[in-house]
Amino acid sequence: MPINNSPSGTIFAIKRYALHDGPDLRVTVFLQGCPLSCRWCHNPESLHSSPLMLTVPGKCVGCGECVPACPQGALFPGSGGMVRDQEACIACGLCAEVCPALAHECVGMKRSVEDVMVEIKKEIPFFAEGSGGVTFSGGEPLAQPDYLEALLRACGDLDLHRAVDTSGFATPGTITRIARHTDLFLYDIKHMDPAAHRRATGVDNALILSNLRLLANSGARIGLRLPLIPGINDDQENIRATGLFAASLPDTQTIDVLPYHASARGKYAKLGLTYPGDDIPPSETGDVEKAVNILQDCGLTVRIGG
Repeated sequence: MPINNSPSGTIFAIKRYALHDGPDLRVTVFLQGCPLSCRWCHNPESLHSSPLMLTVPGKCVGCGECVPACPQGALFPGSGGMVRDQEACIACGLCAEVCPALAHECVGMKRSVEDVMVEIKKEIPFFAEGSGGVTFSGGEPLAQPDYLEALLRACGDLDLHRAVDTSGFATPGTITRIARHTDLFLYDIKHMDPAAHRRATGVDNALILSNLRLLANSGARIGLRLPLIPGINDDQENIRATGLFAASLPDTQTIDVLPYHASARGKYAKLGLTYPGDDIPPSETGDVEKAVNILQDCGLTVRIGG
């Protein structure tokens, strides 16, 4: 598929020198949009499928230059600076162009496959002796399947290692299609109970688990991960169920436990959002150790972090 004929998509960041998004040194491309609404989400800027304008708290000086510049009438004065009507805003960026305080920013950008590949190619010299590669994350990269497939194909043409960081919430057809061009799936198991999974993420887990088994039975390489969220999925019953399910998958021997931290609070504040995980305490060392022991008892090799 020629790059020039490939679809464009929406990304919100390209992270260079990533060390925890797959094997060796990586470039991580974050695609925008996600069908889940996890309470502990660390990338709230990814939740909108389209670019989003925001006003950074504390930067706005209330000069009002942006108000007449907005063609949608989406900005008006408030007690803490300009207030934005996100329903009316079309993310045209004209407010950012006239703002003397640089208080308006755009989250997300439309980029062609060629645009993204230009940035990826800059990092290839830093991959030592062919190691390293590209990881597509989000958000949920499978939410833009045509764009993701085109990016994976372009990376494959350069013999780059390709990883997809996913919740697994997509149609089986999309999973199968993307798997043809993916060297590694980084796959989260968030909860084994369907009702608890829905409460924590907004969606049922049946499709996620069936897609995981589909990938495992097809011989795909999978890096399983358990984000350990206190009070949500860290009870012994769920951890044991997760471990037994993981151990039942073909060629599955390792799982990464990802302790929870609330480092994303600042992102939510910047977006003018309330952090939905504000009542979740940080993971304690003893609880992480208990989870590791349970998973090891299920026959798995366990790593902390990943």
